[in-house]
Amino acid sequence: MAKLKLGAIADDKPVKMSIELPAAVHRDLLAYAEALGRETGQPVGEAVRLIAPMIERFMATDRAFAKARRIRQP
Repeated sequence: MAKLKLGAIADDKPVKMSIELPAAVHRDLLAYAEALGRETGQPVGEAVRLIAPMIERFMATDRAFAKARRIRQP
């Protein structure tokens, strides 16, 4: 299996949000949580804990977003 983009999930103080996911995305999120648990040897617990690290990783690797942030900063 290829190395997953996410690593172990850090325990951090969360901000509560409510989102709706399509059923297919939810199924994939559950499958990803299971795969990540196998890869890291640590159970993820609730798959919802993956959403924030996934979004964080996505934004950190989005070149257009990084460029827009650099341009916007004084």
